Amino acid sequence: MDQTYPRLVGDIGGTNARLAWVAASGRLPERVKTYACADHESLESVIRAYLVQEGLDIPPWCAIGIANPVTGDWVQMTNHHWAFSIRALRESLGLQRLLVLNDFTALAMSLPSLAGGDLRPVGGGQAVQGEPRALLGAGTGLGVSGLLSSSGGRLVPVNGEGGHVTLAAADEEEEVVLRLLRRRFGHASAERALSGPGLVHLYDAVCELRGVAPASLTPADVSRAALAAEDPACEQALALFCSFLGNVAGNLALTLGARGGVYIGGGIVPRLGTWFDRSAFRRRFEDKGRFSAYLAGIPTYVVQAEHPALLGAARALDELS
Repeated sequence: MDQTYPRLVGDIGGTNARLAWVAASGRLPERVKTYACADHESLESVIRAYLVQEGLDIPPWCAIGIANPVTGDWVQMTNHHWAFSIRALRESLGLQRLLVLNDFTALAMSLPSLAGGDLRPVGGGQAVQGEPRALLGAGTGLGVSGLLSSSGGRLVPVNGEGGHVTLAAADEEEEVVLRLLRRRFGHASAERALSGPGLVHLYDAVCELRGVAPASLTPADVSRAALAAEDPACEQALALFCSFLGNVAGNLALTLGARGGVYIGGGIVPRLGTWFDRSAFRRRFEDKGRFSAYLAGIPTYVVQAEHPALLGAARALDELS
């Protein structure tokens, strides 16, 4: 009997914290609960609240994917106020093992387990077995990762902060919008446009270009109005979002040589449905001059699986040291 079970797994974003239970080897995460981060003072408090609510004891092992760089013992969230020592949290909870990794690293670890309805292809291309896979997705921030396969078949996730690369324009409209973002923020990173707040930044910029006062909208408001064709400024903002995302995804595919496919996760794109498929995303993805044919052969997928980062966090406990 594997004494490392049961296990607790988590997916912690800037807005929501999702926790789940893995009862035994070979079992999928279950008893998934979502908590608003703003309602809890710390990661430890939300973990304890989950265990009490579910009537569970402290498990031996736990893996947490978190929307933040994890470069040492101290973790300070970028898009939320939670901060903690991994060692101190493990000791306080009484865990034998606590693995804390970037949330998109956790999501990348789930990719080999996704199939069928978990993925929706956008455009053509054919994945090459054993080649690198790329992953990016917009939510509270912009997560970027990749997944490599070692010669022994072991999975090797790529840890990085690609959401903060400098955003580039592909045409004059995008250049004008970027100029407004640079004026407002100084450095116009990809995340400044490709995230929930970024979608609102794009909407504000479009309104300025149109000479109209922006309404006080949430990211969900912008998406909803665009999908319903209720507001031209929202439609233009969402179109820019998809175009910029295609450009960034193509750059990532070239950087990693991601012939194993490019996967789009996060909280925004999976909710756009076929609107995203009709957008400029795939055209911008392939629009790389002499390497357009190379990119045309790389498939892109929208990750539609429910809670894939929890699955990846569970897998990481066995795959990563």
